Amino acid sequence: MFKKIFITGISTEVGKTITSAIVAETLEADYWKPIQAGDLEHSDRHKVEELVSNSKSVFHPNAITLQTPMSPHAAAQIDNITIDLNNIKEPKTNNHLVIEGAGGLLVPLNDSETILDLIKPDYKVIVVSRHYLGSINHTLLTLNLLQEKGFEVSLIYSGNEHKTTEDIIKKMTNIPVIGRINEEPYFDKTVIKKYAKVFKDTLKTL
Repeated sequence: MFKKIFITGISTEVGKTITSAIVAETLEADYWKPIQAGDLEHSDRHKVEELVSNSKSVFHPNAITLQTPMSPHAAAQIDNITIDLNNIKEPKTNNHLVIEGAGGLLVPLNDSETILDLIKPDYKVIVVSRHYLGSINHTLLTLNLLQEKGFEVSLIYSGNEHKTTEDIIKKMTNIPVIGRINEEPYFDKTVIKKYAKVFKDTLKTL
């Protein structure tokens, strides 16, 4: 049975794209980012494609591309369009699919819908958490909302360990932790493959 895994984060710039590359490499999965706002010449799809080594993964085009690097609802206004979820069609594939969100769960897409509305009931969700002042609150809000909606949720930490933070998140949510992506001098195909080996057993049973 093919898995569909949605990668979200507790905020922006927490490591969703690197996580997506690792998961795609581990499962030899396809990759899709429904909405890309800004940086279109070197988008997250391009970055993941550059980091994944296997020959099986397919990198599907964005459903919506926006010119300005900001919240999708605001970037869409600048481009004089309205984001309609009916126009965002999941790519057809006979493979696992990794779907990368934009920012956090409640980033607005239009006047009434958010990134959360992109997550379908059959998706498994991986939340990427990175430690900073306020990250406990952001992590708990994200995990609790996903649990309330009935999603199967796992957690990946990005960056250095913060034991007291991770301990309280574990106690308050009991969400399974897949692993940690450490602070690395750089990420390339070799580093991504290293993490794919580390995460392999856990991700295969997700």
